[in-house]
Amino acid sequence: MSEPEETPTLEELMRAAPGLARIAVNIGLQSAVDAANASVDGASRMIQAAQRGESTAQVLQEGQDELRTYLRGWLGVADGTTRGGVGPARHADSSTAALRQRGEELLRESADVTLDIDSHPAYMRILDALAPDEGRLLRFLALNGAQPSVDVRSGLPLASQLVEQGLTMIAEEAGCRHRERVYAYLNNLHRLGLVWFSREPLRDTRHYQVLEAQTEVADALERGGRTARTVRRSIVLTPFGEDFCAVCLPLE
Repeated sequence: MSEPEETPTLEELMRAAPGLARIAVNIGLQSAVDAANASVDGASRMIQAAQRGESTAQVLQEGQDELRTYLRGWLGVADGTTRGGVGPARHADSSTAALRQRGEELLRESADVTLDIDSHPAYMRILDALAPDEGRLLRFLALNGAQPSVDVRSGLPLASQLVEQGLTMIAEEAGCRHRERVYAYLNNLHRLGLVWFSREPLRDTRHYQVLEAQTEVADALERGGRTARTVRRSIVLTPFGEDFCAVCLPLE
């Protein structure tokens, strides 16, 4: 009497087809269960094919085709399209031919006197990339003008070292909710081309007197030692940022 054939354990199946078993990591729970079942089924077929002396390459290829079909069905896409069939795949959009065609369309639109675009097409994407506190910062700059910031440096003027950079009170002045994130906010606004960190100081020095009396600045001066000093800078809206605020933000 022959011994009953042992069913492969899950660990054995995972070793046999690790690529198939990991497809459920980033999809929903129900989809993950379906994908895992398909993975185990595919791995079992590979093991059975190996036991029968058949080629596992064909089984693996069939499993890959099934996996590709499954994922396309879950995403709701066809070959060469993004999710939802919105447009061509990313690699097609970034090809030289596609970029050249889009550039030609842009130039044709620039010559079309009947085409009237009342705002920059990037403004909607910029709004999606802003935190609520960043909107407060932009409105504050638009209404109150450039704001002071200081660097703290130590050492001789021609051989100084930076202790702290870009210290400012703009988050407090603008009423930001998360004031500890002010430097991340400012970096994002600079990345989007809305603000500029100018080396020019403000003409009204009274703004710096209040800023330099803050604990954060005093601590930096203490760390810098006897030669520590402040270097006055400013934070300003770029012309692009000024137009963005005028178009997109309620400044009344």
